[in-house]
Amino acid sequence: MFSDTPAKSSALLAQILKNDAAGSRLREGDVVEATLLRKTPREAYFDLGRSGTGIVYGVEFLNARDLIKNLNAGDKMPAKITDLDGDSGYAELSLVEAGKQRLWQQVQELLDSGEIVKMKVSASNSGGLIGNLSDLKAFLPISQLSTDHYNQVADSDRQKTAEGLKKFIGEEMQVKVINVNPRVNKLIVSERETVNANVKELLAKYEVGQTVPALVSGLADFGIFVRFADNPQIEGLVHISEIDHRIVDNPKEIVKMGEAIQVKIIDIRENRVFLSLKALKSDPWEKVADFFKEGDTVKGTVYKFNPFGATVDLEHGIQGMIHVSEFGSLEEMKKEIAPGEKYSFKIESLKLQEKRISLKMQK
Repeated sequence: MFSDTPAKSSALLAQILKNDAAGSRLREGDVVEATLLRKTPREAYFDLGRSGTGIVYGVEFLNARDLIKNLNAGDKMPAKITDLDGDSGYAELSLVEAGKQRLWQQVQELLDSGEIVKMKVSASNSGGLIGNLSDLKAFLPISQLSTDHYNQVADSDRQKTAEGLKKFIGEEMQVKVINVNPRVNKLIVSERETVNANVKELLAKYEVGQTVPALVSGLADFGIFVRFADNPQIEGLVHISEIDHRIVDNPKEIVKMGEAIQVKIIDIRENRVFLSLKALKSDPWEKVADFFKEGDTVKGTVYKFNPFGATVDLEHGIQGMIHVSEFGSLEEMKKEIAPGEKYSFKIESLKLQEKRISLKMQK
């Protein structure tokens, strides 16, 4: 478990020797260079230089037995001091804890350097993926997946998302370490960050307000993912609120996968680009007074129910709202009207600034 490259082991031991040479007083919890003196079936004794002799025994010996089995007299390795003045008169040591500390140091170095490394996914849960990095358990949150992988699993249904994440088990991913906290055994990695540097450079060519050609690359309950036609590495999101001036229940009503569309850039931040279809369309509410006024009788098609009533599609791209109180309850309303069916309504109120038309059933 604690095998490592000679270079990294030597670097750690060199640091230990440097600290020792500086004359710093050893404390419990310190990691020191230990040289094996001798071992028995139940104990191992180590030379700690000026700090005397250390011993590994009991539970610590059992935990490190596979490691100790391969050691010979004179071999050097890191050891953590767990008790400076043990009952046996020797400093009590832990080889396993020293190994863990070394592993945490290695992932801290990955965080500091920003190095991209490979991680094999071994498990998943509803929040993301679990893998192994430097013999430590690492967590890759769903929000830190690359856009490609995120699009494959993102769903408003938590159970569906969890099921989608399972398909990545066994895959090897390129990741960067973004959070290290050995005190709580927390190691967080990101796949998204591995592409951010390149995307940042590409996004520098674009600016807010620009209209760009794109291809639909993903559909989710909350919006549409598109790739820029001239830079497929850039993928942006059209949030459901930016699809149209009217309420849209399902993005699949508006576009299909692979469709070529024009989008407007409305924001660029944190190496992400946010887009709009609505911004490229004229706002039908600017001329609503030309078509509707309070007291008019109009035809409308029920679009969807909500907790407060129902949204109704009217002509000229306008939507109105009929409140559930018109029927007494949501259950009663569903008995009288149905999505997709057309009915006659009376415009009870028209509030242009609020972009709201309140309707009543025309009896």
